Amino acid sequence: MKFALYSLVANYSGGMSQRDRLRRVIDEAVFAEQLGFDAYGVGERHGEPFLSSSPPVILAAVAENTEHVRLLTTLTVISVLDPVRVAEDYATLDQLSGGRLELMIGKGNDPRHFPLFGLEESRQWEYQAEKFELLRRLWYEEKVTWSGQFRPPLDEITTQPRPFHDRPRIWHGSASSTEPTELAAKWGDPLFTANGFHPKKKYADLIDHYRRQWADYGRDPADALVGSGAGGLYVASTSQAAIAGYRPHFEALTKTAAYQHNRSEFTTLEEKIANGSALVGSPQQVIDKIGDYHASFGHEVQAVSVDGLDTAEARDVLELFAAEIMPQVRKDLPSRAWAEPQA
Repeated sequence: MKFALYSLVANYSGGMSQRDRLRRVIDEAVFAEQLGFDAYGVGERHGEPFLSSSPPVILAAVAENTEHVRLLTTLTVISVLDPVRVAEDYATLDQLSGGRLELMIGKGNDPRHFPLFGLEESRQWEYQAEKFELLRRLWYEEKVTWSGQFRPPLDEITTQPRPFHDRPRIWHGSASSTEPTELAAKWGDPLFTANGFHPKKKYADLIDHYRRQWADYGRDPADALVGSGAGGLYVASTSQAAIAGYRPHFEALTKTAAYQHNRSEFTTLEEKIANGSALVGSPQQVIDKIGDYHASFGHEVQAVSVDGLDTAEARDVLELFAAEIMPQVRKDLPSRAWAEPQA
């Protein structure tokens, strides 16, 4: 298993200035690299309480302060963006980082961004499919001639700069629908399940659909690559300490618009731990839970976040996670992801 730490740069309490909250992301990424995480990710959101409207800017700062950790977008909201701008911004980041970028695209998980960009929410899947396919061509081809519904046509366009590698990997973020799983399978791309708000079966069914479609397109199902998020992280020496430590953060989270929009079935922390993906407990409990989800998902990358925890608390949780959990899970669950050394 490979491990990614990510942030949506949530500032739930408003207790930090916006500058300090953004700077914490840089410090957290540096700390993640020191602890041995394989990747650090920044997700894109447009509206309170999130400060992550410009992931390429934030990740460029991360790139300048780190050496080895891969840079994930968790995720890039391709449905509301111009693919030309995405191709340029993220190829620039890829060059600055020496090829460390792993782009993840999706239609996004916040309905507020559609009216913000003058778009119709009802057409979100059309936006995603067309814009992704144009982005793919802009990165993998030169002198692209193209026409579609949602932007002016292009005539022999080669975006600059080019990505650091010829064919940078593009992941597809998946949360609630088969559209991303179908798109990922069609193009032979890896899938990343959000795995945040609902019981395991919902996400397992989507991953199964991805693998079936993958095979239907004539590909070997064993070649399909899957990553997974988790609905919270809090590790402590005992399960009782972990539950007590995470409870105020969970209660604050349930009051947010994002949690309510996703209509999670879990109304109590105990339900979320027992029936959802929250990694809350002792080190051995978290190891066992990752293994249990792996048995259903077959995922090879595990992403976690400590958004919502204060800085000192987050560092304590991450240190324990890196020391007690990551080595054992890596030993138990090998991963093909990011096997090649970084340039």
